[in-house]
Amino acid sequence: MNMNKKEKVNRVVLIGAGLVGSSYAFALINQAVTEELVIIDLDKEKAIGDAMDLNHGKAFAPSSTNTWYGDYSDCEDADIVCICAGANQKPGETRLDLVEKNMKIFKTIVDNVMEKKFDGIFLIATNPVDILTHATQVFSGLPKERVIGSGTTLDTARFRFMLSDYFNVATQNVHAYIIGEHGDTELPVWSHATIGGVPVAKYLETNESYTPEDLEHLFEDVRDAAYQIIQKKGATHYGIAMSLVRITKAILGNENSILTVSTYLDGEYGEREVYVGVPTIVNRRGVEKVLEMELSDVEQQQLRHSVKTLKETMNPALEKITQ
Repeated sequence: MNMNKKEKVNRVVLIGAGLVGSSYAFALINQAVTEELVIIDLDKEKAIGDAMDLNHGKAFAPSSTNTWYGDYSDCEDADIVCICAGANQKPGETRLDLVEKNMKIFKTIVDNVMEKKFDGIFLIATNPVDILTHATQVFSGLPKERVIGSGTTLDTARFRFMLSDYFNVATQNVHAYIIGEHGDTELPVWSHATIGGVPVAKYLETNESYTPEDLEHLFEDVRDAAYQIIQKKGATHYGIAMSLVRITKAILGNENSILTVSTYLDGEYGEREVYVGVPTIVNRRGVEKVLEMELSDVEQQQLRHSVKTLKETMNPALEKITQ
């Protein structure tokens, strides 16, 4: 499968073919995002079965994606290694509760990938995603712009959908962000939320049936969506898979798209040495630039709290595993 680096086609390696990983693979093929897709999983038979199953539907896909079960040697020529492996969030468990067990799993995975001279972009989906993205950068030694987490891309998509439903407008015409930790301390950036260019605050003035109380409940539903879905069906996987595909398209297509991925802050928003979800320009190089919105005092305080929460959980765990 080795080709000259300049001539080779796009290759995505998926590590972890559970519900999120297999949903990501299915969406990648149905949107014709990459020419090659390699699936790696500890459960070899399951991963082989996934590759077979996906290949059998190739006649109905927009274009042919060469898909196979592989191993870490396939990472050498990969453009993106997407990690979806790890322990899942259980009912009643927060994303931060997963940190120690998944950090140990990631150390092994990242070491195996880097042993094969991987020189592409890591895309991380496993929770707690901000912390594991940071850990992946530390373990891999890759430049910070080439290690990206799914961050609050799904939270932002949920936010846009719920706002569109509330105001009865198309989701594409809603522009609003959720930033911070992908978890309980995330925050809505109401100061920059717009409907067709009109600030949400103005929308509230146009119709008395719209209320700030409704919007607060709406955000709570966004923040707690994963808990609700996990309670109802055991796991969330379709939404995050589509978010991962969107990030993958932005990278492989060199789009310069603005997405709320988990990215490293080095002074932006007054924060340093942390990966967190913020609006970011994403292209073939990974992170091109972090967009620094002017936050309200309340939003800035909420972001500071979110970052503090992440660091308090991450630093002891990272120190323990890197000693």
